[in-house]
Amino acid sequence: MLHGTTQDSCDVGPDFRMEEIMKDFLAKRDKGQLLIQRNRRLKENLLRPMQLSVSEDGYIHYGDKVMLVSPDHPETEADLFLPGDLSLCMTPDEIKAHLSNELEVPCGLSAAQTKIPVGRNTFTILCAAGEVIGQVLRYGQNFRLGITGGFDDRMANTKILITHCHTNRGLVAHRHLFLRTYFGQEAEVAAHTYLDSHRVEKPKNHWMLVTGAPRKDLSTMLDLPKPPAEDTRALEQEREQVSDPGARSTPDARGCVPQCTLPM
Repeated sequence: MLHGTTQDSCDVGPDFRMEEIMKDFLAKRDKGQLLIQRNRRLKENLLRPMQLSVSEDGYIHYGDKVMLVSPDHPETEADLFLPGDLSLCMTPDEIKAHLSNELEVPCGLSAAQTKIPVGRNTFTILCAAGEVIGQVLRYGQNFRLGITGGFDDRMANTKILITHCHTNRGLVAHRHLFLRTYFGQEAEVAAHTYLDSHRVEKPKNHWMLVTGAPRKDLSTMLDLPKPPAEDTRALEQEREQVSDPGARSTPDARGCVPQCTLPM
């Protein structure tokens, strides 16, 4: 009898438990603490459309918002690889992405098949030491990439080499090494220099700092059609190299591209 009385006084009915669960659910929902809300908020921020800086003088400046793109090139060392232009992207840890509202750093990197500027692939050119916002970024100068986050040639939308200053290795997108990220299958990004028989960096080490297009109907300069003159010039250079493989008197003939140093 005593046992029965004690049991009745401590027992909680299913309706009461459901009510408490619903109250807790509604409270967390109102505070934006539900797992699905956190997941959605971070993903919306990382995929939010971004506006790249438009280069009026053809140069990249400190403070510009750009995409870092690995230009499409033939891959001869693997049968299975990601083709096309690959943009450098921030890749958060999948578990942390479900538990946090904000992007946690340090954060991983990957290369994805997208040319649309969004939060995760739009970077700001930051000063390394003593430079001024708005100043032109010259070849050989150190700079930093922030996520929102002298040669005669111009850097904007042209191929460059990016070197990790601590290891002196070039930034590369391994198109044949796949990562299953929070956003799907993408390519691994690492610091490794690939040289050909002439000790020149291979195309897989080439990158472009891509700016916005001046036309409102286009997102980036990659979307602009190439002028016929550029295509003709490229064909003429290829013919010269085929007819005279030893001609390497100029940087273009050697296949070299300007270098920048990226502290990481």
